[in-house]
Amino acid sequence: MNITQTTDAFKALIENIKSTTKGYKDPLAFGICRVDLGQLNVEKSIQATYPLINWDENFGSAAIFVKALAEQGVEVDFTQNEFVCNINIDFLKSCLNAFTPYSDEAHGDAHKNIQVISALYSQIISNGSFEGEFKVTFLFQDGACESVEATYLKLYALSQAKVGLRELNLNGAFGALPNVAWSNGQPIELDYLREFEIELKIANEYPHIDFVDKFPRFLQHIIPADNTRILDTSKVRFGAQLAAGTTVMPGASYINFNAGTTGSVMVEGRISSSAIVGDGSDVGGGASILGVLSGTDGNPISVGKNCLLGANSTCGIPLGDGCIIDAGVAILEGTKIAIYPEELTKLMSVNTNMKMEGEIFKGKQLAGFYGIHYRQNSMTGEITASRSTREIKLNSDLH
Repeated sequence: MNITQTTDAFKALIENIKSTTKGYKDPLAFGICRVDLGQLNVEKSIQATYPLINWDENFGSAAIFVKALAEQGVEVDFTQNEFVCNINIDFLKSCLNAFTPYSDEAHGDAHKNIQVISALYSQIISNGSFEGEFKVTFLFQDGACESVEATYLKLYALSQAKVGLRELNLNGAFGALPNVAWSNGQPIELDYLREFEIELKIANEYPHIDFVDKFPRFLQHIIPADNTRILDTSKVRFGAQLAAGTTVMPGASYINFNAGTTGSVMVEGRISSSAIVGDGSDVGGGASILGVLSGTDGNPISVGKNCLLGANSTCGIPLGDGCIIDAGVAILEGTKIAIYPEELTKLMSVNTNMKMEGEIFKGKQLAGFYGIHYRQNSMTGEITASRSTREIKLNSDLH
């Protein structure tokens, strides 16, 4: 294996790989992962852990990975949505030889792909590895999820904010991921537990099962920002995206995958899949933001900045900035809402695109407008909307 001596030689090598490799194209994303394999089906991937993912970046490293695979007789198929392949010590040696000009700089935030290769090389030299334990994954387009490895790569991209919420094709994810038992962060095949239930229980080796799901928990894979707090690990699913300053309280709170926050947010209620909450907003205790399968006709819900969802309220329409839904009030697309003329005038003054007449409206007609306070008349039960006069401010000490 040739050792690349200079940065100019490295750049020339990259150009040569791209020009001589049939059908070569830069990947949308790629990374090296450690794979948990099934206890019964040892060829079945049940979890993929990535120390680093590359999303629309570091194409030189991708080219080196392609070359290292070719030297092992593996041709990458650039026409597929995703390409997953086992890697071995020879793959790592090839990469390290190519990365030689940068190896002394590979620490801290610099050249993290080299750090991954180097750490894995040391790990295998010290402890060995088994077939299929380490793999390289390429995504060449954002197609439906096919493999565990590619699905996890996309979930990492979401949770690390490499891409925005709702921007990825996650079709097929539930089919790609197996339903497993999770014990102390490790996946266990349910069929394994069934087959060896007697032996495990007699030997007092039956594992403590934390939960059963296709998705792991957020904190099993993601290190949050310093000022982000998650008070119960079960409350955030992997694939959620939490902006710095978000606080997730225990109790009725929950953030699903492909859902989350864009700034400092207090979460004491439910943010369903595909729902997004803006900076400075407060999702009160037991409040629920509906997901695309929960009565929104498939329309994802965004809650704007500085909004308040009162305790046990339900939000079934998008909200603009500065909106309030009072405690216990459900605002759905079909909810009949009264707006009296004086309040309608006030709302139209801050929503210049609000061209409405009448006094009774459906929730769907008010979607996305700013500064609306939704209330319920305690005497008549009527749901009303008026111009909000309350400023929602989170406690800066908590966020």
